[in-house]
Amino acid sequence: MIGMAVWALIPDKLDEEGTPRPRRGVFMATLVSFFIAEIGDKTQIATVALAAAYANLPAVVLGTTCGMLAANFPVVMLGNAFAAKLPLRALHIGASLLFIALGLWFLARAICSGGQ
Repeated sequence: MIGMAVWALIPDKLDEEGTPRPRRGVFMATLVSFFIAEIGDKTQIATVALAAAYANLPAVVLGTTCGMLAANFPVVMLGNAFAAKLPLRALHIGASLLFIALGLWFLARAICSGGQ
C-alpha cells in the first residue's frame, strides 16, 4: 500500500508526437485489455451458463454484449466529460494519502497481532 502511495504521486507521461503507434491502434488495445480484465468475471460465467441453457447462441452473445455496453457506456461518457475538469494533482495526493493510511493501518495490525 505504501508503494502504491508513492506510485500515485508519479505523474503519467503522455505519448510524444512522432512515437510510432501500434498498427492495430486503440481499438485493439482496448478490446484485448477489456477481454483480459473480464476473464473469470461473473458476467462471463453467466454468459456460459446462458449459452448452455439456450440453443440460440447468437442471441445470448448479443444480449450479454448489449448488457455490457449498457452498463459501461454511461460510465465512459461521464468519465470523458469530467476528465478535463477534475483536479488531477489533488486526486493523486488524496489517493496517495489514502494508500499511506491503509498501509500504516495494515502494518499496525500486523505488529499488534504479533504475527498470528
